[in-house]
Amino acid sequence: MMTQTLTPPLIDALVPVRRAALRVPLQLALGVLLMALLAQVRLEIGPVPITGQTLGVLLLGAAYGLRLGALTMLLYLLAGGFGVGVFAGGGSGWSHFSGTTAGYLLAFPVAAAVVGYLAQRGLDRRVSSAALAMALGNLLIYLPGLWWLSTFAERYAPAGTSALAWTLSVGLYPFIAGDLIKLALAAALLPLAWRLLGYRR
Repeated sequence: MMTQTLTPPLIDALVPVRRAALRVPLQLALGVLLMALLAQVRLEIGPVPITGQTLGVLLLGAAYGLRLGALTMLLYLLAGGFGVGVFAGGGSGWSHFSGTTAGYLLAFPVAAAVVGYLAQRGLDRRVSSAALAMALGNLLIYLPGLWWLSTFAERYAPAGTSALAWTLSVGLYPFIAGDLIKLALAAALLPLAWRLLGYRR
């Protein structure tokens, strides 16, 4: 199986609880809490706000690994859907999965899983390879996010503006600088954490 070649994720070293029955729920709870906190770091600029959520997806995906990273994102989305105020601005409810940001939100588990898989293959041990994994994770969030956002162009785009131009102007361009900073931060933190834990390469 694919996962047989994967190394244990960083979170197992950060939360060294031996009993899986205690360790996994604790790790999941910490992950959902971190996502909820980062979601409150936001700047309303239009249909898609700038938040710290993507940083959370990248960090948790890399630190939690393939399975736990994806599961944490799924629990985060379910918590928000069932009324826990974990989304941006303390929001919650299933309506978030049909609004302008739904494509981004629903991509979180996939992005976390892919980043987690790459991290468990060792790409989180160096800044350069970690940056590549994070960039791929960002891409996996943007592709469905922008596609779904484009379906709102007919309703929100100014007259004479193409759907593509409107989608990119509100769903991509304002986020590039911030996402580059978040990507660099996440890519630097993972190798640093491994070094502090005694990993050398």
